[in-house]
Amino acid sequence: MPRSESISQPDHQLWLTRRQIAMHYRTLILACALAAVLTQVISSRKATAADQPNIMVFLVDDMGVMDTSVPFLTDSTGRPIRYPLNEWYRTPSMERIAASGIRFNQFYAMSVCSTTRITIMKGQNAARHRSTNWINPRSDNAGKYGPKDWNWAGLKKGEVTLPSVLKSVGYKTIHVGKGHFGPENHEGAEPLNLGFDVNIAGAAFGAPGSYYGEKSYGLGTKRAHHAVPHLESYHGSDVFLSEALTLEAKKAVTASVKSGEPFYLYFSHYAVHAPFEADPRFKKNYSDSDKPANAQAFATLIEGMDKSLGDMLNHFDALGISEETLVIFLGDNGSDAPLGHQHAVACAAPLRGKKGAHYEGGMRVPFIASWARRAPDTELQQSLPIPRGAIQSQVASVEDIFPTLTELTGAKVEGDHLVDGSSMAPLLVGKRDDDREEQFLMHYPHGPHRSNYFTVWRNGDWKAIYHALPKEKAHGGSIQSEGHYELFNLKEDPFESKNLASTRPGELKRMLSEMIQQLEAHEAVYPTDESGNALQPKLPSVKE
Repeated sequence: MPRSESISQPDHQLWLTRRQIAMHYRTLILACALAAVLTQVISSRKATAADQPNIMVFLVDDMGVMDTSVPFLTDSTGRPIRYPLNEWYRTPSMERIAASGIRFNQFYAMSVCSTTRITIMKGQNAARHRSTNWINPRSDNAGKYGPKDWNWAGLKKGEVTLPSVLKSVGYKTIHVGKGHFGPENHEGAEPLNLGFDVNIAGAAFGAPGSYYGEKSYGLGTKRAHHAVPHLESYHGSDVFLSEALTLEAKKAVTASVKSGEPFYLYFSHYAVHAPFEADPRFKKNYSDSDKPANAQAFATLIEGMDKSLGDMLNHFDALGISEETLVIFLGDNGSDAPLGHQHAVACAAPLRGKKGAHYEGGMRVPFIASWARRAPDTELQQSLPIPRGAIQSQVASVEDIFPTLTELTGAKVEGDHLVDGSSMAPLLVGKRDDDREEQFLMHYPHGPHRSNYFTVWRNGDWKAIYHALPKEKAHGGSIQSEGHYELFNLKEDPFESKNLASTRPGELKRMLSEMIQQLEAHEAVYPTDESGNALQPKLPSVKE
């Protein structure tokens, strides 16, 4: 077409068009410049996220060290030993992360749940934060001779917590499952008050109303005061509670990944806490056993929890974040398996005792650390080269999780917040930390429970137990000890079969002296006598 024919508009209209083109051109330049700036900001945020690992703390309620097919206990050379309970339980996902990471064979938690959970949140021993018992959501459960000034209220808004510290360095903090940080109508009952951006299913109570979607997880039943919140979309369905929590955790993680933020996922299963309602997905695996029905149901809860772990690992794979996601797996106290007497070698065999007891079966829990998928050549995993299939034999405990994760993420704890634990970073890479004191303090100034009014002090191979009121009967009417003192050498007698209190008076006195010093240093509260006088541990009246 001839050029003259292409211009069919008046000259002033042509001028307006050119002016509009110029304005559009300038707008386009500004938009491109803005896009470049936004791209730089987003890239910077992504780079920051890439420098920090995603973290999943996978916490299982009432799971002890023997409630798994993964063998944690070892012989004198450090080789794992399979015991009958390892053959009974089915935990292939735990086997998966144990094969790709490191497990600890002497890892301790407090003997009941709220104490451990608040210790993880604060990095403090229960003797210091004073939430020394499980928190009854409705009434103060100090016990008849328990300290009146214990911390029944639990955590409070504004306190330094692990999620609040991680949040300060850019983490999306996600709570899924059991809370149990404080009683009803208190700040600690709501995880959103405690540093979490998201709360799914967390409340004041520890036991679920029901595991069954058909029962709306307790809503509308006689256990409605323990109805698990925020899961209404599953009510009336056949979705088991462990599965519903997993589905919601996957959604929360996906949203965080899309936002470009690293996440801290505190995935705290209600399983395997009572009520022992069988997970129908796994019931057939245990139906031929000679174990009682409640023990079979407990095993299905274990397997359902383990499926959840595997589903999360697979989800990280699907999102392409496995190589930059650190998994910390643990239980919150010793086993509650219904397999025998609370002070016998039964529920956590060959260990003695179970949840709530002063023996090793009440406090030893599984602990595994692993990258969700091994990629040892990546910069992030080179900064924490967790060995494959390793076993760490040094003593560690739940109070060490806080300082470990703050160190790994570069988070700083401001103010005068005291941390009792120490970083496990050297232990996670399979090294021995010769500067680390292998000690553990467990203070339970309450009753009645499976053991009452006791303090445990471990230092090296030695473990001392002080019973403030040994004649006070524990649950089931049992007598927990013949006297105030028990003493065991765990190297020579790992299953606590021989009390050495009367035959090793020098060691007993030394250990009790250390116990007293530790309690004073932690500003502990104590059980009381009938007159309200504090019953602090006393040195034995023995000669060296």
